[in-house]
Amino acid sequence: MAGEYETKSRGKRHTSDARALGEGIYRILKHKAESGKKSHTHLIYKLEFPGEDEKNEPQEALNIEREGSFIIQIKNPEEKVDAGGGGLQKKRKAVFPAHLQGQLGHVRFAPADPPDFLNYEGCEFLLIAASDHIEDELGLELLTEEGEHDASCSDLLDTFKFEDTATPSTVPLLKGIWA
Repeated sequence: MAGEYETKSRGKRHTSDARALGEGIYRILKHKAESGKKSHTHLIYKLEFPGEDEKNEPQEALNIEREGSFIIQIKNPEEKVDAGGGGLQKKRKAVFPAHLQGQLGHVRFAPADPPDFLNYEGCEFLLIAASDHIEDELGLELLTEEGEHDASCSDLLDTFKFEDTATPSTVPLLKGIWA
């Protein structure tokens, strides 16, 4: 929500309304490695909104492609990190149930398999860029809904519960000034 607030050092400050960067589909999948290598997990995505023919200044500014693949690794909250390694303070780190924590063993990072790790507050993960061409890399295609993309069908409308029963405008969610 937009607003103004006062600080001692900088005076009056203004915050802009938040808006969605995009909407699409994603999957987390296990990728079996070639012989001799460990398997790993990928987070893959494909944007539906904004449409391919729409202005995409925010995505360009943040270097977000229409589709992409990342290797996703879960950080083991019980393993020590080298000095200066960053991460959350001890009191904010994830506390996984024993069956999940046991799967991490004594490694610092492990595949997101199962993806249930991501359901826990404080879960830290590492994303390593893999490819912008999912079909070439993994041999599969993420299919979005066929035909004309209608922003009024956006899942963002369900995510943000609107009080009025009429279908609200998606303009504030999907469009706006990129600052």
